[in-house]
Amino acid sequence: ATVSATVSFYFDVGSGPSYLAHRRLPDIAARAGAALVYRPVLAGGLFKATGNAPPLEIDAKRTYIMEVDLPRMARHLGISLSFHPAAPPRTLPLMRGAVVADEDGRLEDYVAAVFRAIWAEARDMGDPATVHEVLTNAGFDPADILCRVSEQPIKDGLIARTDEALARGCFGVPTIFVDDEMFFGQDRLDLIAKKLAA
Repeated sequence: ATVSATVSFYFDVGSGPSYLAHRRLPDIAARAGAALVYRPVLAGGLFKATGNAPPLEIDAKRTYIMEVDLPRMARHLGISLSFHPAAPPRTLPLMRGAVVADEDGRLEDYVAAVFRAIWAEARDMGDPATVHEVLTNAGFDPADILCRVSEQPIKDGLIARTDEALARGCFGVPTIFVDDEMFFGQDRLDLIAKKLAA
């Protein structure tokens, strides 16, 4: 079958809206016969490079997003949402882990396990023992991932993916491209589905 379009999904696992997008995008892409490409980036790197403020660092915005908007949107979409009081964790090691999983051809499994742990199972993914357990249960070797996240090629890989996102005009996550057309935010998925159906 020919692929109708390429859907590029730029995300950080510390982003609740990225989690909601992740739960819906595979189905949207599959229905349209489009290829879905996961692109792990460091949201903090995007914010810093573009002068954008992390939304959760603004008190009023954090309260709105975490206590009102995410729960309301999840209910509307029928997506399970339950997060730890410490959520989201510092995601640099987790996103470097995503690069390791990408190199190993297992990015989708890794992302699904980590998103689910943070945003559906209220696990504290800032706790190394919890990360170890979640990755083990998802069929990964946590010791191998932990060892490799400190290697320079993996660090460089995350920087390169973040730089690629910046070059395409990204300023936050989730950012989704249908071929070269950019959509920002999980609330644009209906427009993406419409674009893919056209």
